Amino acid sequence: MLGEKIRQKRNEINMSMKELALKTGLTPGFISQVERELAEPSITSLRKIADALEVAVFYFFVDEVNDNRVVKKGERQSLKFPGSHLSYQLLSPDLNRQMEMFLASLEPGAITCEEPLSHKGEEVIHVLKGTMWIKIGKDEYTLQEGDTIYYFASIPHKIINTGNEQLEFISTITPPQF
Repeated sequence: MLGEKIRQKRNEINMSMKELALKTGLTPGFISQVERELAEPSITSLRKIADALEVAVFYFFVDEVNDNRVVKKGERQSLKFPGSHLSYQLLSPDLNRQMEMFLASLEPGAITCEEPLSHKGEEVIHVLKGTMWIKIGKDEYTLQEGDTIYYFASIPHKIINTGNEQLEFISTITPPQF
């Protein structure tokens, strides 16, 4: 399903596999394996693919446009990468809005990405539970339950759960990128 949606979007915008590889820094062989469901991309690789195709990462996982304004707790779209210690639940109805909101959960000691990543727009994070260490450019911050941080998402950033319990936070991004 993921690979099929990547191929579908790539073909929709008339982009060759080679062009996608050049834009992402990934090999055409790896992209071919992902599209044929023979390999699963990491969060970092999928973000590069989404960026190159000019869609949010959740685009590949959300099945339909939701005209409803309400997102019930049991009806959230979820995303967890194999082997990852990070999971997401989409809190906004879909990705066809001016912003997206998601609930993220990160296991103790886990990291969102090895190398800091950037994307278009602005981001606000509110810590619900746990301890977050976040690096934005050269600046580093430690946030606790109830703390909030705002930043321009074009500055490379990454998050580490430095606490002993699950880190839970809400992130709002405009325009939708994840």
